[in-house]
Amino acid sequence: MHTEIAAESKVLLMKENSQRDSKKLLLIDDDPNLILLVKDYLEFRGYNVMTAENGREALDLLEQSIPDMIICDVMMPEMDGYSLVQHIRQEPRTNRIPVLFLSAKGQSQDRVKGLNEGADVYMVKPFEPEELVAQVESSLNQIKRWEQGRARGIDGVATIQVPHNVELTPTELKVVQLVAKGMANREIAEQLNVSQRTIESHVSNMLNKTSLNNRTELARWAIESNMA
Repeated sequence: MHTEIAAESKVLLMKENSQRDSKKLLLIDDDPNLILLVKDYLEFRGYNVMTAENGREALDLLEQSIPDMIICDVMMPEMDGYSLVQHIRQEPRTNRIPVLFLSAKGQSQDRVKGLNEGADVYMVKPFEPEELVAQVESSLNQIKRWEQGRARGIDGVATIQVPHNVELTPTELKVVQLVAKGMANREIAEQLNVSQRTIESHVSNMLNKTSLNNRTELARWAIESNMA
C-alpha cells in the first residue's frame, strides 16, 4: 500500500514538473550557499534556473535570455535589487517580468519600499522553500491568466469588468498609462515631478473608481481599453 502511494506521489510530481519544464527563472543573490540550495530545489521542482551574483551580472544575462520570472536579493554588491528593478522596469523587453524580492529586512517599511520600487512579491529571509515555490507559481499563473485574458479580449470578450461610467482625470490617465508600462510608483512620481504619495493617492482613487483589486488589474484594464 505504501509503495503504491509513493509511486502515485512520484507520478504526480513528475507531471507537475513536466508542466514547468519551459519555465525559466533568474535567481540573483551574492550568497553562494543560498544560490546553491534554492537553485537545486527549484530545479528539482522542474524549473530551468539561471543564476547571477549581483545586478550587473543579471543585466548581462538578460541581454542574452529573458526569463519568465526573476528572484532577487535586495542588498548586493555592484548593483543592488532596487537598482536592478529600475533597469528592468525601464526596458520594454523586461518591464513585464514578475520580480520576487528576497531580503533579510522584514519590517513593514522595508516591504512597502520593495513593492513601491517595482517588485511584485516580497519575501523575508529565512523562508521555507515550499513558500518560495508557491509564490513563484502564483506569479506565473497570474501572468498566464493575464495573457489568456488578453487573447480573449482580442476576440471581443471582455476580460476586465469595470463600471461603464468610469471617468479618469487627465492626471489619472497619465498615471495609469505609466502603470501599464510596468513603472513603479516612485518612477512615475519622478517622471511627473510629484511626490510618490500623490501617485499612490491617484492609484488608490482609480482602484476605487474601477472596483479593481490591484495595479496589475489596473494595467490590464488600461491595455485592454486601449488607453495604454
